[in-house]
Amino acid sequence: MAESEDRKPGPIAIVVAIGGLYVAQSVIGGITWIGLPAVMREEGLPLDLLGLLSLIALPWALKFLWAPAIERFRLPPRGRNRSGVVVLAGGGLSVLGLIIAGTLGLQSVPLIIAMLTVVAFAAATVDIAVDGFAVEALPRAQHGWANAAQVGGAYLGSALGGGLFLVLVSYLGWMKAVPLMAFFLVALGTPFLLRMQFPTRERPHTPSLAAALRRPEIRKGLLAAGVYVLAQKGGMMMLGPLLVDAGLSLETIGLVNGLAGIFIGLAAALTGGALVRRWGPRPVLILALLLQSVALGFFSLYDFFPGLPNWLLACFAVASGSAIMALGFVALYAQFMRWSDVRQGGIDFTLFQSMDAAISMLGGLTAGLVSSHFGYGTFFGLAAIVALSAAPLMAMIVDRQPATHVEPRAAEPA
Repeated sequence: MAESEDRKPGPIAIVVAIGGLYVAQSVIGGITWIGLPAVMREEGLPLDLLGLLSLIALPWALKFLWAPAIERFRLPPRGRNRSGVVVLAGGGLSVLGLIIAGTLGLQSVPLIIAMLTVVAFAAATVDIAVDGFAVEALPRAQHGWANAAQVGGAYLGSALGGGLFLVLVSYLGWMKAVPLMAFFLVALGTPFLLRMQFPTRERPHTPSLAAALRRPEIRKGLLAAGVYVLAQKGGMMMLGPLLVDAGLSLETIGLVNGLAGIFIGLAAALTGGALVRRWGPRPVLILALLLQSVALGFFSLYDFFPGLPNWLLACFAVASGSAIMALGFVALYAQFMRWSDVRQGGIDFTLFQSMDAAISMLGGLTAGLVSSHFGYGTFFGLAAIVALSAAPLMAMIVDRQPATHVEPRAAEPA
């Protein structure tokens, strides 16, 4: 037994392994939400059709339905932790789906959407297992590092999926760039499968979706997720097409989203973590909403006053899509963790993430229709008003709390 404990991976190894999976999942999201709309817009697809890409988020919106089943499979009442099985199966399906999508021409939009929806289902399922494994494997004192891996990995992956992917498409074309990204996912997921241990133990607690929905904190969190995500993400689906129509090349957009997004997004995530520890989530959430309303307002002015320089547009795009989003969502995830039940944090957090995905999907559909019929200026102007109006709403929803050390959702040892 002592020999087995000595071989157990340390906290740093665990954080690196789960961080790779968080990056991989967000690479898929970056391709879907940032890269693919820009590529298809350059191919001449109309804005209302681009809005259909938001349907790919449907599995993320519905994953709370199968989260309890995944948790019960992953953590049987007695036996070995099956996190590796879930990650291997879901990751393999994601890679296969991306390779198939890469063989389809860009004019096969319905088939690409269908295949990427399958990939999203697999990635969403893996996310349930990774969240659960993180809170089980890491000591409570190291939970802050797990939160950093989740948030930092999300923005790093999104920057790679929306940045590196566009650069590859620019140089190699769609049919070569997509399989390359698929093999990149394999490299990111390998450390988890090779280094992690999945122990055998007894587990008396059975995760329950019904128990989560009975708690008032969960209902408050779902409302907060709906309001905040609509305000922060509502304009993001049309940001890539706006940059394309402004005359920026895919390579330029890729460099903006990629290199700038990686460094600025990660710096903003770390800054957000520090501010949350000092002030608590509430003021950081309000600050991010106010800043986002300014950025969205600039995008509206850019459309109405086309004489504004493209370099200024690129700067606001980086600020909106990387810095402000990272700053705000660190605070939002911290608040979600405070609302989660420590006995079944994975299910509670999945409910919040599902609301996030559902609102993102509806917002994407609305974005395509409004932009197509009324133009970018009107759409981004309305999005700025929504973000500004959401600030006082979040102030009412989120309670004033003393600044404390932020820890992610944690499960009591079985």
